[in-house]
Amino acid sequence: MEFDKDLSARQEARALCRQAEAASRQLRHMSQKQLDAIVRAMAEAFAAAAKPLAEHAVKETGFGNIQDKTAKNLFACQKVHKEIESMQCVGLLGEDPARKLWQIGVPVGVIAAIVPSTNPTSTVCYKALIALKSGNAIVFSPHPKALGCTLAAARILAAAAEKAGAPAGSIGCLSLASMDGTQELMKAPEVNLILATGGPGMVKAAYSSGKPAIGVGAGNGPAYIAPDADIRAALTHILRSKTFDFGTVCASEQSVIAEKSMEAALLQTAKDMGFHLLSEAEADTLGKLLFRPNGGLNPEVVGKSAQRLAQLAGIQVPKNTQILLARADQVGPKFPYSMEKLCPVLGLFVVESEEAALNKALEVLSFEGSGHTFAIHTQDRSLVERFAAKIPVSRFLVNTPA
Repeated sequence: MEFDKDLSARQEARALCRQAEAASRQLRHMSQKQLDAIVRAMAEAFAAAAKPLAEHAVKETGFGNIQDKTAKNLFACQKVHKEIESMQCVGLLGEDPARKLWQIGVPVGVIAAIVPSTNPTSTVCYKALIALKSGNAIVFSPHPKALGCTLAAARILAAAAEKAGAPAGSIGCLSLASMDGTQELMKAPEVNLILATGGPGMVKAAYSSGKPAIGVGAGNGPAYIAPDADIRAALTHILRSKTFDFGTVCASEQSVIAEKSMEAALLQTAKDMGFHLLSEAEADTLGKLLFRPNGGLNPEVVGKSAQRLAQLAGIQVPKNTQILLARADQVGPKFPYSMEKLCPVLGLFVVESEEAALNKALEVLSFEGSGHTFAIHTQDRSLVERFAAKIPVSRFLVNTPA
């Protein structure tokens, strides 16, 4: 009997969840040593495929570049693995004899994982590593635009895990990417936790599923360059961060805030380094390209180089241009440079004072990005403390790429 695609996707989600639940019942009885051997094999197999997977992702999605996606893949398998390798996640974690308390790590069971199109392979790797490290099975839901590379990544990890002793079904991935399948996955009775990485709509759906969920949505982090900062050093950090994989990392800077007193020096240094300041007309043209009439980010601009964006917008820019910079003063849905732009485009807010810089950062984050990321470039510890006490983010970064 042949099902319609929506029914097939739902049936596949149910089948994968049942397989994952059966696998989780075996995983929960494995020792940390056994789980560590499985995770080590997964990390090694993924590292060997880091570049081919990056090539697959760029070709399939059109987002980012192979060099940086390879770096992301290697980070996800090598750095993450090194960080968690010595952790005790199951069994007796610690004890407090005085209070007669034990801390015991117990697997949650089956995890549903939502994967974005911007980081489709590295996300699969790190989520699979942390799931199996803690004795859990995991089922992935790929983005339709990145179905092939997400499936490939999951299958590499699943094969390595099973070869190292994990039960079949420990790592699953939907082969029919659809909202129906994703909804079925998130609401499946076997699923006990959701790890959601994606757009605001998908993260909201995860939080509304009735299951415990850990999610991350839009970043939209501003970067404040204080008057005492080393301008070139600050811009070097921002340049590296915002051009990495052509801006597909949601934690990268989305706007720069600077005071009027340093505007001229900032713009001259930025020009020398490959930042192109758009004219008002150019900024208006690019802004209309960046976002659709409904306010959603245009997928055609995601993960494209500054040169390609300029070409798409019909704008002439110098050959050394790496970032497009547009002046901004207001914040909200009608002002594209105040929003998250997953490409090498930055808004520039020039303000009159330190207090105005703080207020602008709060305004930007309140509109979009509260709870995510903020960066500050300064040598003044008291300034850092003052901003840190008021900025509503989980990642407050000082003198570093976001």
